[in-house]
Amino acid sequence: MTDISERLRHAIDAGFAEEVRFLAELVRHPSDNPAGDCAPHAERTAVLLEEMGFTVERHPVPDALVRANGMVSAVNLVVRRRFGDGPVVALNAHGDVVPPGEGWTHPPYGAEIVDGTMYGRGVAVSKSDFATYAFALRALEAAGLARGTVELHLTYDEEVGGAIGPQWLLEQGISKPDLAICAGFGHAVVTAHNGCLHLEIEVRGRSAHAALPATGIDALEAANGILTALYAYRHTLADTVSAVAGIGSPQLTVGLIEGGINTNVVPDRVVLRLDRRMIPEEAPEAVEERLRAVVAGAAAAFPQARVTVRRILLARPLVPLPGAERLAGLLCTQATRVMGEPVRSQGVPLYTDARHYAEAGIPVVLYGAGPRSIEAANAHRADENLRLEDLRKATEVVACALWDLLAA
Repeated sequence: MTDISERLRHAIDAGFAEEVRFLAELVRHPSDNPAGDCAPHAERTAVLLEEMGFTVERHPVPDALVRANGMVSAVNLVVRRRFGDGPVVALNAHGDVVPPGEGWTHPPYGAEIVDGTMYGRGVAVSKSDFATYAFALRALEAAGLARGTVELHLTYDEEVGGAIGPQWLLEQGISKPDLAICAGFGHAVVTAHNGCLHLEIEVRGRSAHAALPATGIDALEAANGILTALYAYRHTLADTVSAVAGIGSPQLTVGLIEGGINTNVVPDRVVLRLDRRMIPEEAPEAVEERLRAVVAGAAAAFPQARVTVRRILLARPLVPLPGAERLAGLLCTQATRVMGEPVRSQGVPLYTDARHYAEAGIPVVLYGAGPRSIEAANAHRADENLRLEDLRKATEVVACALWDLLAA
């Protein structure tokens, strides 16, 4: 281990109890999205960072834009630490979280620590990386880094797509980084991920008394035909497998169905919402065109029903840009050293805010605190958790990789 690695590790170890308290405070303050009233959490985070000695920029998103994205309030936080001439590296994590749901055996906002593991909603995805990145930056300050700039981008809309978080920061010119690291999910360094398309399919018919169903137009019957076609199409997706390790095949899920009036009434309206995960090799426009064709083909068998398709979300896959491989290599090298076992780069079948940096032409990879897999963290499930030793190790990996990058 080099002298600088020792210095960084010492700085992280010396402040680790404070890092754990910082994370616990973030978990204890809810920031569920929905409902998406996240400005209070952002303010609490800003105060905690200021108590650490950072200068925090608060960037409120205009109310109309917040509402258009299905939220109540959102404030993006930016911390900039310029050490000297050199590249600007952004570290992005999101503080909004899915609601707790049921089935918890630990209080979802309690930040309970049991046998070295903290439990709570958002502790793994991704409030942990608020802590990872902030305390890695503080370790760099303590070690005396003299080149480059490190920025923290702490945003609050990942659960609704990231358009008023990272995308907004970049579009407004608030930040213009050369490279970016986004919140991770496990020990691997992620260089690619799936895209996602959400479509809403509305089927309209005409209501009628159940005693005389032929006098109506059954929207559910037409919707059933569309569902049958969609599931037949889904079975074909397994024939395609991404060349990127960790990605697998495209996926299709119909996750929401609503409609009908009453048991004794022919349903006049049924709405379906589907989620189509796209591998990096797929073109989102072609995927949407194919899905619309499947729906139209099935709907043709029910000419009296009116069928409309509306796009809800389009998140493009993350494809590595030139320059990302060096950043990934540095993270893999340091993670292998710190973890004591080989850590490699791979893809994940999720979609994340990292794509916004890539779409702006900024090479980006994902790495942060987490277990071997996102499943082990119970992310988006009851009893979400994080081993505190994984938090400490991730903080050391990020700090050392940034030193290697910026001091080179």
